[in-house]
Amino acid sequence: MNRSVLLTRSIPTQTHGRVLVEDAADSLSGRLLVAFHGYGESAYAALDAARRIPGVPERWRVLAIQALHRFYTRDQRQVIASWMTRQDRDDAIADNIAYVDAAIESELDRAPAQTIAFVGFSQGVAMAYRAAMLGRHPAQAIVALAADIPPEIKQAGGVRKPWPRVLIGVGAKEEYYSPGKLSEDTAFLASHHVTHEICRFEGGHEWTDEFLGAAGRWLASL
Repeated sequence: MNRSVLLTRSIPTQTHGRVLVEDAADSLSGRLLVAFHGYGESAYAALDAARRIPGVPERWRVLAIQALHRFYTRDQRQVIASWMTRQDRDDAIADNIAYVDAAIESELDRAPAQTIAFVGFSQGVAMAYRAAMLGRHPAQAIVALAADIPPEIKQAGGVRKPWPRVLIGVGAKEEYYSPGKLSEDTAFLASHHVTHEICRFEGGHEWTDEFLGAAGRWLASL
């Protein structure tokens, strides 16, 4: 008996994403901090974290980008989002990079920025690295809390952009970013002569005051 053939195709389409913009307290800052939330969070979580970094509310314009794949919390009260899954992974990465580039371009059309930094938490860390190294806009710094460098960045022979400075945060009770992954990341950065620093702090998979302070100092040095 003949069997039908099942084909899987990936179809490009247009969609819309949500971004939040908050200007510095005193002026439209020439410093742009692009913030990426973690899995099951929203752009509001990324904005809230950025606001808590010392010096950011006064000196930085914040662009908090929400992932394209939205869903409801279990109680149906909030909309949260995910950056991607393993399904059609390469297509999702390309879509996300194009989306982030467009979001940044839209903001730069409103007002130029002389300094751009990317900050990511958890699943958003991969997006911070991708935006900095695969996106169109050069970065001066990456702040990466509680997740590793994505494999396509390590494997991409086509990455020709200069690396920005990288601050990595990892808690003593971190559940997902293992010591092995941290060692792999630091070895990779060292082999590529990337200026980087590790902030180890008490706590788990979370923003803590200790790391917020380290992130503030890192950004203030730009």
